[in-house]
Amino acid sequence: MGYQSEGLTATPSPAGTLPLTYRGRFAPSPTGPLHLGNARTALLAWLAARSARGALVMRVEDLDPPRVRPGLEARILDELRWLGLGWDEGPDLGGGAGPYRQSERGGRYQAALDRLQQAGLAYPCFCSRAEIAAASRAPHGPADDGPRYPGTCRELTAAEVARRSGTRPPAWRLRVEPGAVCFDDAVRGPCRFEPAVATGDFVVMRADGVAAYQLAVVVDDGAMGITEVVRGDDLLPSTARQLLLYAALGLPAPRFAHVPLVVGEDGERLAKRHRALSLSELREAGVAPGAVVGLLAASCGLAPAGTRCGAEELVEGFDWDRVRPGPAQLPPALLAGLLPGG
Repeated sequence: MGYQSEGLTATPSPAGTLPLTYRGRFAPSPTGPLHLGNARTALLAWLAARSARGALVMRVEDLDPPRVRPGLEARILDELRWLGLGWDEGPDLGGGAGPYRQSERGGRYQAALDRLQQAGLAYPCFCSRAEIAAASRAPHGPADDGPRYPGTCRELTAAEVARRSGTRPPAWRLRVEPGAVCFDDAVRGPCRFEPAVATGDFVVMRADGVAAYQLAVVVDDGAMGITEVVRGDDLLPSTARQLLLYAALGLPAPRFAHVPLVVGEDGERLAKRHRALSLSELREAGVAPGAVVGLLAASCGLAPAGTRCGAEELVEGFDWDRVRPGPAQLPPALLAGLLPGG
């Protein structure tokens, strides 16, 4: 898989090839219970790694302390093991690329920001979200970034930066030059985005000193040697920005596989309003793990409807070409059928 940009370039694996040593990852956030959409992505990440005879890394993305729920990390890891989805490195196992919690990796993010600053690729921004919205009449970009940044602080003088720093700590933004970023996704095929149009210069370090998602995942995946990123396709627009960061930091970019979301009958992401059950609720109700794995595999096109199986039974036949590219619908009646007596 490769990507091209008129600005920065990275060095991902050639199209259609896998590196000699495959390293995948699953990176849950302990901010809410593990639902079937998360479990489906975890299953696909596990199958991709095991079918390639590679390693799977478990990384906990807990960068936002106020949203982290005590005890949830342990519950999520336990539920993944219940499904038969183990890993080779992680916060519970250790490994050569640790630590495996983002909350313990702040020094690495700061070092990456230092590199961007020294290269003149990152600059301080003193704008609040409200100020950006008021200054820009452009349409909103991806939901995680709000309105497109109009470049208000892009060309501040050193004197102006010093003056404003005395009243407000800055966030730091990556300079994004015009041009398309193109890459081949294992599920979605050829993709093309223009970050300069969609988001403009984007935040890599918040004003409170916490690394932005885009920077943290690039630094972590690079340091952990991740060769393929499997995640939900709601994060597809983030990929172009992350590829720019890989290039800016001189890191080899991984391949990407963005898997369709699990949705309700209304086409929206599965949630409590659809009477969706979390993995813990299914487990506590006595549902067998093989029933859940079979349901998830069938929703991907990897098994017939009604299949009950262990994850290991799906490894031999796994191929990204078999994964359905469209959203998976798990209506309430189907979920109810998993329950004892259903």
